[in-house]
Amino acid sequence: MKILMLNYEFPPIGGGAAKALLCILKEYAKTAGLKVDVLTSAAEPGYFQEQFAENIDIYKVGLHKKGLHYWRKIEVIEWLFKARRPYRRLLQQNDYDLVHTFFAFPSGYLCYKTCGRLPYIISLRGSDVPGYNVRLGLDYKLLRGLFRKIWLSAFAVVANSEGLRKLALDFMPALEISVIPNGIDTKQFCPAADKTIGGRINLLTVSRLISRKRVDLLIEVTAVLKSMGLDVVLNIAGQGNLMNALKVLSGRLDISDAVKFLGRVLPEEMPQLYRDNDIFVMSSRHEGMSNAMLEAMASGLPIVTTQCEGLDELIGDNGVIVEEITAEQIAKEIRNIAENKGLYKEMSVAARRKAEDFNWETSAQKYITLYKTILDRRPGR
Repeated sequence: MKILMLNYEFPPIGGGAAKALLCILKEYAKTAGLKVDVLTSAAEPGYFQEQFAENIDIYKVGLHKKGLHYWRKIEVIEWLFKARRPYRRLLQQNDYDLVHTFFAFPSGYLCYKTCGRLPYIISLRGSDVPGYNVRLGLDYKLLRGLFRKIWLSAFAVVANSEGLRKLALDFMPALEISVIPNGIDTKQFCPAADKTIGGRINLLTVSRLISRKRVDLLIEVTAVLKSMGLDVVLNIAGQGNLMNALKVLSGRLDISDAVKFLGRVLPEEMPQLYRDNDIFVMSSRHEGMSNAMLEAMASGLPIVTTQCEGLDELIGDNGVIVEEITAEQIAKEIRNIAENKGLYKEMSVAARRKAEDFNWETSAQKYITLYKTILDRRPGR
């Protein structure tokens, strides 16, 4: 099979969808009989080609990118405009069997324009689903008709969690949408030996610093925990347009010494970062399926999170989903775990056990099976 994959973000640009594509490509690199080309973006102007593996080539459309982890609307439009020509050129030069796009928009728009020539499948990742991102409320209304056409013209639509699938079905109830979850490398991400909790409580969140992630709420939680008399530090790994505002909030709450902004942490340093912390916290309004949460689970960290998509599969006896979204209630759940060593140990073991149910090899194989199913259905096959 020869597959063209589209994703307007790829490491170091982007977040979970970029990481997911990278991990799937690592599995595809091991797959005999599969040739993959990827069209994505670069952070500086130009057009670049890289060989990812013997059977995988990556083509990058360069942009005037201001931040690696935050997409301005003008940057999305720039990618869509600049990617059209190399996309058509790749189609002319190669006999692809199908196109696999991450995000129904903007990436999926290119596939939609050539759907009469080549079938495509969509991997929904979050912001391409109406209702997911508050910042895009008007855009969802304006592009509603186009989104429907893109989704309906695809041979298959796949969500990365049951929660995201339900949100997508709110938009198009009659559409058949399957689920292929994210995975995790449980060899790379593993618990610290004899992990326990005591003394200073190290909280960790790994997140783009954007409004949807509600990192400001976690800073308020930290202030509440301090007022309870707990020795606590919130470690924030990630970058985004709200960095300065969040630092100001920490200062206003007089907890600057308890909130550590780590910025972008190199991928090779992430496993140790998880092992150095005690509890993983998240307060997103919406998620597809959080790669960071999976990494934390594989590292044996109990989870405290607010309700969002992707939790049905991930949270059981390894964490707490806080229904009452207040700093006080979240702090109460964190304190309960931190002050109960037996509970902490049980959650830590359960987190690792649940993470072992997810792996990128299985996710990649499910996509390959889907490719074959679609190709078998094509006329003339």
